[in-house]
Amino acid sequence: MTVEQSVHHSADVPVVIVGAGPVGVTAALLLARRGVRSLVLERHRDVYLLPRAVATDDEVRRILQSAGIADEFAAIARPARGLRLLDAGHRVIAEFRRSPHGHHGFPQTSMFDQPELERLLREALARHPECELRGGVEVTAIEQPAEGPVRVTYRDDDGEHLLLADAVLGCDGAGSLTRDAIGAGWEDLRFEEHWTAIDVTTKAAVRCWEGVDQVCDPHRPATFMRIGEDRYRWEFRLRAGEGLDGPGGWERLRELVAPWVDLSRLSPADGFHVIRQAQYTFRARIADRWRLGRVFLLGDAAHLTPPFVGQGLCSGLRDAHNLTWKLARVLQQGADERLLDTYERERKPHARHVIRLAVATGWAMTGGQDRAAALRRTAVAAACRIPGVTGRASRDLGRPLRAGPLVRRSGLGGTFCPQPRVTAEGGRHVRLDDVLGDSFAVLTAVPLPPSLRALTDGLGARVVDVHGTGDDGTLAAWLRAGRADAVLLRPDRVVMDVVPAGGGDFTGTAAWAPLLCTTRGPVEQSVSVPLSRSSAR
Repeated sequence: MTVEQSVHHSADVPVVIVGAGPVGVTAALLLARRGVRSLVLERHRDVYLLPRAVATDDEVRRILQSAGIADEFAAIARPARGLRLLDAGHRVIAEFRRSPHGHHGFPQTSMFDQPELERLLREALARHPECELRGGVEVTAIEQPAEGPVRVTYRDDDGEHLLLADAVLGCDGAGSLTRDAIGAGWEDLRFEEHWTAIDVTTKAAVRCWEGVDQVCDPHRPATFMRIGEDRYRWEFRLRAGEGLDGPGGWERLRELVAPWVDLSRLSPADGFHVIRQAQYTFRARIADRWRLGRVFLLGDAAHLTPPFVGQGLCSGLRDAHNLTWKLARVLQQGADERLLDTYERERKPHARHVIRLAVATGWAMTGGQDRAAALRRTAVAAACRIPGVTGRASRDLGRPLRAGPLVRRSGLGGTFCPQPRVTAEGGRHVRLDDVLGDSFAVLTAVPLPPSLRALTDGLGARVVDVHGTGDDGTLAAWLRAGRADAVLLRPDRVVMDVVPAGGGDFTGTAAWAPLLCTTRGPVEQSVSVPLSRSSAR
């Protein structure tokens, strides 16, 4: 080995993140907001320019708010009306409406261009001195010794480098080196199909309803959506031997998109520019383990889903939101290492559920044309006419976390608190999380007894009287509906514990307190959030 190729030993790094896609960079931003330094390693030198993910939900927009880019993302996002299932004749089988005002304070579905999102995330990363991004590097090895830091080896133009990290986050996609390094394998959830995605810009009049169309035609299943002002995406399952390249490719494309736009009538000013045509194999898989010691899997490294309910990227960002506050608490406040065990325990069931929903939707699109298939489609259409069914199906993407060490079994336990606009000091109208910050929080409709005050002090929790928020009564009504006087919120805004209506205590303390207790004393004092005096009770 030459001198130039010798391994360079770098200084210790609290967290190494492998992969600078949206999941990796969001994880870095969420850690930075808690004062945790990270180094992001990425093989590409710049944002990958071709579009991939195009949809997100309101919970994930709330995560982007936590990452500090809520307003910037709003400028590039386009709210969508929901999802429609269409039959082969493009008649509506079922419609799943999505509200422009979701539980989390954002539209329930938004369309966007992934390269634009990645640029916003990287610009935010550059504003944080706690983060560093190194592009054009190849991670070659990740080793988790029985004791001591994780060893990460990577190669760049100067040779090989060794990093010693307190934790490693593998956000390196379906072909993850990190997954191999921890000895994880795939559990196959039995879905594999080959599809072609086509991204187009055109000023032509395209027939669309400002939502997503899923065409349930076993012979020609398809997905269509409007992404931006003049941006559209089609996805088709093409037959063996079919393609859009070479002779006859344009004619085949014209035939495929005919239900939405007539290419024979395009004017030169309209244009119809294919900016990407890519073949994908849609798979449904989940890693059998997501962690070894201080090495974790996130995003596509941990789970793969067909795209039919638009939750691929969303699931990865949920991973980052769930893990980063726990990791920060362990690294900075000396919380119990067992706190990190709750990451896979909480996220894996939800990821599996979302994948199964996507597989079920894919099955509905491709499930054959026998008599039973026709009866199933008829049954789906009839069920979706029952009041509340389609709304319930939409909400099911964000189902509550199961009861566990960080979630007390109760009516509100494991759910997310709503995020209305509130009135902050000075009369400013802001979103609730902008007031709560990154800490634990207590939302209460009654004065807290001294015993609960002691608990909130130990967690550094912010205490908010819901009657003084200046909102439209959303928080107070939510507590009443959940039969609660107060709730304890985790930093990811999941309800961890509940004081039942009529008084009581946070009865789950015995489970969660040992995990969250610090070895360095209280992090900060309990804070009563300053809201406008005019709106205080």
